[in-house]
Amino acid sequence: MLLEPKPTLFPAEATGTGDPRAPLHLFVLKHGDIFLVTDGHGDILGNGDGLFRDDTRILSRFRLTIAGVSPSLLSAGVGQDNVLFTSNLTNHPLPPLGGEPVPEGVIHIQRTRLLWDMRLYERLVLTNFAVREAVVPLSLSFEADFRDMFEVRGAQRQNRGRSLASEMTADTVLLQYEGLDGVIRPCSITFSEPPSRLQHNKADFVVELKARGTWEMYVEVGSTGAARPSFGRFRAASAKARFGSRATRRQGAAIRTSGRLFNDWIEKSRADLALLTTVLPTGLYPYAGIPWFSTTFGRDAVITAMQMLWLDPSLARGVLAFLGQHQATETSTFHDAAPGKIMHEKRKGEMTALRELPFAQYYGGVDTTPLFVMLAGAYASRTGDMGLIDTLWPALRAAVDWIEQVCDVNPDGFLDYSRGAETGLANQGWKDSHDSVFHADGAQAVGPIALVEVQGYVFAALRAMAELADRRGEAPDATRWRARSEALRATVETRFWLEDIGFYAMALDGEGRPCRVRASNPGHLLFTGLPSAERGARVAAHLLSSDLNSGWGIRTVARGEPNFNPMSYHNGSVWPHDTALCAAGMARYGVRDGVVRLMSGSFEAAVKFGMRLPELFCGFERAAGEAPVAYPVACLPQAWASGAVFMILQACLGLTIDEERGAIHIDRPRLPAGIDHLTLCGVPIRAIKVDVTFQRIGDHVVAYPASDGPSPIAIILHV
Repeated sequence: MLLEPKPTLFPAEATGTGDPRAPLHLFVLKHGDIFLVTDGHGDILGNGDGLFRDDTRILSRFRLTIAGVSPSLLSAGVGQDNVLFTSNLTNHPLPPLGGEPVPEGVIHIQRTRLLWDMRLYERLVLTNFAVREAVVPLSLSFEADFRDMFEVRGAQRQNRGRSLASEMTADTVLLQYEGLDGVIRPCSITFSEPPSRLQHNKADFVVELKARGTWEMYVEVGSTGAARPSFGRFRAASAKARFGSRATRRQGAAIRTSGRLFNDWIEKSRADLALLTTVLPTGLYPYAGIPWFSTTFGRDAVITAMQMLWLDPSLARGVLAFLGQHQATETSTFHDAAPGKIMHEKRKGEMTALRELPFAQYYGGVDTTPLFVMLAGAYASRTGDMGLIDTLWPALRAAVDWIEQVCDVNPDGFLDYSRGAETGLANQGWKDSHDSVFHADGAQAVGPIALVEVQGYVFAALRAMAELADRRGEAPDATRWRARSEALRATVETRFWLEDIGFYAMALDGEGRPCRVRASNPGHLLFTGLPSAERGARVAAHLLSSDLNSGWGIRTVARGEPNFNPMSYHNGSVWPHDTALCAAGMARYGVRDGVVRLMSGSFEAAVKFGMRLPELFCGFERAAGEAPVAYPVACLPQAWASGAVFMILQACLGLTIDEERGAIHIDRPRLPAGIDHLTLCGVPIRAIKVDVTFQRIGDHVVAYPASDGPSPIAIILHV
């Protein structure tokens, strides 16, 4: 006789129907230096997901099951303000546990969570829609591997620290790890309801639900145990998180248009920037991206601040203050540091603390220092805030001193790079993959390497310093920096221009040989204003050609070039911030139609990606009816991808703000395709806020003050 196996209350987790799959979408939350990545179920499965604090994964598994099986996913999403994640689930058939079996789809399970003040808050609500009571065996399994972020990204370590014994009370589990750096890293998980069985890696609950009944439980995860989780604590944290997000999103001017979907993109981009922006002692600072770069990066933050400067100068102020405070003062080969250099990246994990990697405070970025100076000049022009410039003046002079010292060693006077140690980055421009700088035959360039866009940044930095020196009454330095910028311009035009191609070389290698490769780099050169008008127009035409413009945005490397691969990180993919800088450069050279084309492609890509442009995506040619192809491990959200819409929009509108003269200049404005009306609400200038409306009338776009009555701010329209 074959006996039916007796169902167990809490069976081992099954591997069949209902178990998690590789998720198509990941969902992220962030607050300060803690962030969370989960699948749509709200589960952490230990791949690239997890709860991370200070570059360490403190929760590597957090999975909800009902009778050992994952519930069915109904829906999942993060609210428009990026504060609350909600997952709606339902049960598979449940075995009889002393009564009738529970049919499929009658238990609604809702998981709602947020991050606040370095803690994860979760509310779990079960509702029984059956006509009879149900007994639901619910389990939460958890683990904490305490892996360094670089381990999660794939770095191999010969030795690790040790896991300490778990500590448990009736409602709390404390998991701990002692790193090789001697630091004990804890993870405490506390439940509002004491589990019926609590183990070091699992909490089991027997939930008895009356017909139409509801059951709630609250969970908190942090570095220490808390007062018992409750509705009151969850509600208070939610209110504070919403208030903080709203305050950050409302910094600076708002944008309202006649396009509903376009407005959604604007709002989501603003919310993503608010999510990534962290309040540091020096002010607001946009962390680069989740999950891999949720920390302070120099280059990313400077470019993000530039993208937002016309709408919200407060971000630039915080970035400048932080980077000035963390400027290098000593020489270190390991950290690629030299006095005056601006920081590339700062990490807090175990591996950097042990100097297994140099990124605790790393300076291996050749472009961050001139970009820092560029941002200071742009900030002063936008705001007139010479008080901050005076405070930063020693840092700005030290930055330019480092630039000039490196340029003086280069035979052509260019700013070049070669890494200091093998543990550092081989390529130190924004395309920092090991294979991103190469020759027309596909061979990798050997350093020291001078990138074309970096020379543009130096040109713009020298001009910015000259203008700031003039405002400070330091005329001799202003004259010297201005002369040096013009000398650099002439040398770049001579050494980088490839007349037979009608384009600039990507770089010069250590022997001074040009990398004759069509890439997006010269688009950044347009952004700085270095090329002549004739050459600028030729570069713009190349950028808009089908070899470089995929239809969704500008490729990093042109189709047909050696090493072109649309699925690569830097050799043929599309980066929204790169497209935005190219668009801003084209606007500078009057290529307005091209800017509108790039805006349309970027907007349509955003629609396909759920109104959120990722860090990058694949550079395949756009085809009718098909979506852009995602890059599998791109950060989402990424700060400078979120800021791209604002830089391209400014380029469309042709808008610049002159704080000193109290004027808003609008040069040959265009509106994005499909948008007939746009209003900028509350543009901050001269301690007041101005509203400006753009309206399409036939084939033209006009601009005028949105409010009646006289205004102390002049709106100057150039047609």
